[in-house]
Amino acid sequence: MNEDNNNGFSHLIEKEINSQDKILKPDFSQKTGREFLAFYLQSKFKQVMAYDNKASQPIFREIKYDFIQKFTKRLVQNPAKRIMVGITGESASGKSTICNEIKKVIEKFQMPVTIMSTDNYFNDISALISKFGSFDNLRDNGYDVDSPNSFQLDILKEDLENISKGEDIYTPEYLLNGTGVSIPHAKFVPSKKIVVAEGMATMYGDNKDIYDVKVYVETDFEIRKDRFMKRACTERNQDIENAKKHWEYILVAGEKYVQPYRKDADIIINGDSDLTYFAQILEYFYTITNNFED
Repeated sequence: MNEDNNNGFSHLIEKEINSQDKILKPDFSQKTGREFLAFYLQSKFKQVMAYDNKASQPIFREIKYDFIQKFTKRLVQNPAKRIMVGITGESASGKSTICNEIKKVIEKFQMPVTIMSTDNYFNDISALISKFGSFDNLRDNGYDVDSPNSFQLDILKEDLENISKGEDIYTPEYLLNGTGVSIPHAKFVPSKKIVVAEGMATMYGDNKDIYDVKVYVETDFEIRKDRFMKRACTERNQDIENAKKHWEYILVAGEKYVQPYRKDADIIINGDSDLTYFAQILEYFYTITNNFED
């Protein structure tokens, strides 16, 4: 995404803020007010899509034809429920990077959004690592790290259901220090109006049915490989040969366990695109839903 496109979207945001023809704020406690918001969001989303289609590197690769209608209908019929957003994709596709951009917008505007990582739901494998001597030895002896069976999916489902009903939760915390330790009920996660769950296991099993918005991040192979190798060698102190070996593993695991959920996604995001532009799209939606005249 070049600078002209970024400036163009900034212009749309400024135009909304400075408009002299603001709409009178509807009463969202009434069904008619929510129906108006649904219609308003549908028209604005079409505007965003038309703009994105003209971008040099669009961020939206695919969107299900009926997604916007279904999503806005849910907002009208069940306004009390938290808006649940699930983000998945293969390793190094950019899921965490996208969530970091979401965090920036949250902090800037103090938006009511919670972000939780489903990577914290890995099983505790500390005993297995002790037995085999290291995580790498465990993997090399056939332990399928990214398999759905390697996650606490029953606990994840219970937590997602509770947080969607407005209950604060305490999630496990999986330690990324090579010990394989998972600490139960370790991380406090507040239930805010919008809950974003990201990670490889986000859609595993029937957990995908909990989300109102299902997002799949898809990224060019070479970009993913470069990201993975840099992260493995600099952030996780792996030697180059072991990093290559693990990369070969995650390619197979991603194809087997993650790619099948692409078909279930409402939105396919281009993980190669400029995430500053992605943040501006989020800012635009914040602006249009908080720029009514009282």
